[in-house]
Amino acid sequence: MSSLEIRTEHITKDYPGTRALDDVSLGFDNGRVHALVGKNGSGKSTLVKIFAGVIKPTAGDFFLNDEKLHFNTTSEAYEKGIVTVYQEMSLVPGLSVAENIFLGRLPKRNNMVDWRRTYQMAAELLARMKVDINPREMVSRLSMWQSQVIEITKALSFNPKVIMLDEPTSALAQHEVQSLFEAVRALRDQGVIVIYITHKLQELPQIADTVTVLRDGRLIGCVNMSEVQHKDIINMMFGEVKVKSRPKDIQPTSEVVMEVNGLSREGWYQNVSFKLYRGEILGIAGMLGSGRTELLKGIFGADPPQQGEVIVEGHSFKKTNLIKMKSAGVGLTPENRKKEGLILVHTIEDNLCYASMNKTADGWVENKRRRAEFAERQVEELQIKVPRIDALASSLSGGNQQKVVVGNWLNTSPKIMLFDEPSRGIDVNSKQQIFEIMWAQARKGISTVFVSTELEELLEVCHRILIIRHGRIVDEVDPDALNVNELYELCMQGD
Repeated sequence: MSSLEIRTEHITKDYPGTRALDDVSLGFDNGRVHALVGKNGSGKSTLVKIFAGVIKPTAGDFFLNDEKLHFNTTSEAYEKGIVTVYQEMSLVPGLSVAENIFLGRLPKRNNMVDWRRTYQMAAELLARMKVDINPREMVSRLSMWQSQVIEITKALSFNPKVIMLDEPTSALAQHEVQSLFEAVRALRDQGVIVIYITHKLQELPQIADTVTVLRDGRLIGCVNMSEVQHKDIINMMFGEVKVKSRPKDIQPTSEVVMEVNGLSREGWYQNVSFKLYRGEILGIAGMLGSGRTELLKGIFGADPPQQGEVIVEGHSFKKTNLIKMKSAGVGLTPENRKKEGLILVHTIEDNLCYASMNKTADGWVENKRRRAEFAERQVEELQIKVPRIDALASSLSGGNQQKVVVGNWLNTSPKIMLFDEPSRGIDVNSKQQIFEIMWAQARKGISTVFVSTELEELLEVCHRILIIRHGRIVDEVDPDALNVNELYELCMQGD
């Protein structure tokens, strides 16, 4: 296997008011899987986009062996053998495996598609990936991990020198992850430089040979996985983290407002039980794939559990559904606000009132005055910056879009709010405003369940934190009694 390396020398990338990468010099060679990690905003995505030809660095250079690279388009990166497999899959479900692998490049003979050659070439590539998938199979019939492998195989069809895998296991169940790892190792063994971007630190001992850590746009270090432990990587990622204190005047009562008993859904969460108190902010901490989002959807009835019950103020719901839980006073701000929380092509006013249409209408007739009052109240109370109430939701910043999602449910006068990643993709100031909203609602006696990938946020905001691993609640901790490094270790124990 010939030696191959992609490296940077003093790479810097500036955006208005922000330095995304700051004088980064590093290298990735072939024959090893290189994990690239860092918390949100660390610069991982920026570095990957530079390698992929999506953006140009402000200063510095990058090289493939001794050849200096300069890309204006992603096509130029492909021509040099640098390909990226993104988290969002691009397969066409109605086409076969082989058609997806060679989409737009199907081999031809006499101006006709050479199907025999197409299937033969696909079979050869799949064999190189060490997977048993029929190239004639429709993609719509594949499992999630098989689809992810096909994405990687498609990238392999370009004869790459470098493959960057962006959160490849984010949508996979635990039992599918090992199958994908085998395919990644096959790439490594064929001499491809593999850069593996992940938030799932518990995966690193299983798949990574080296770990490169970025923090706030700077390179913190590159280490061999065999020489470090979880806590070492966490210390590199976070350094000394200062956690703000939540207001001391916010104290939950002893009244149980919601009780979850034995909630289960096969493959996602098992026998989950806990109590939520009036005015409490309860955090749920776990790594990606631990079942956090699925649990919230189960409680809310968006994806009902198969067993167990949810009791809200003494009323038992053994079969949760959206209508029942909304009527019981439960609201959910979903993880993906653009797809599940908003209708971006509708107005801000519409999006603030969808969940409360029963309150803003007189029978079947919408009361426009009341509807406007509901919307304007949330704009004022949540300090949502809007050009006009009738502007499209798509015109707002990420932070203000998130406030609209929250305001939509606050208009229902909820007793319990379920927040799934409410601070994802928004700036620091907007995050703090979301936390202030939680605290303000807690003062009114509204209870909250809060899920966040950024575990330091849970320490800042919550009264209690439950630890979830592989779909089971395994511990309960006091956020005042530990730091973020210790919380991460608890989330990853046994992985």
